[in-house]
Amino acid sequence: MARRCELTGKAVLTGNNVSHANNKTKRRFLPNLLAVTLLSDTLGQSVRLRISANALRSVEHRGGLDAYLAKAGDDELSPRARLIKKQIAKKAAEVAAA
Repeated sequence: MARRCELTGKAVLTGNNVSHANNKTKRRFLPNLLAVTLLSDTLGQSVRLRISANALRSVEHRGGLDAYLAKAGDDELSPRARLIKKQIAKKAAEVAAA
């Protein structure tokens, strides 16, 4: 499984450990990923995603998964998150038409 946030696209970064003697060795900066279950109000079901702690704070700040996905750009979302976004938009359109 990729070490990438499904909502923000945040991924592994690389850099150097630098010792006091200025020796440099490669290291990896891993994102703080969490497996969470978020509730979609529009779909009426829960969705399990692997997202960063920062993305979880953003989802709560924007008012839930539906609101977050409505504002998020497709380029940063994972294919699975894009599919959920489409399903939410389709369901919202059906409800608005009825």
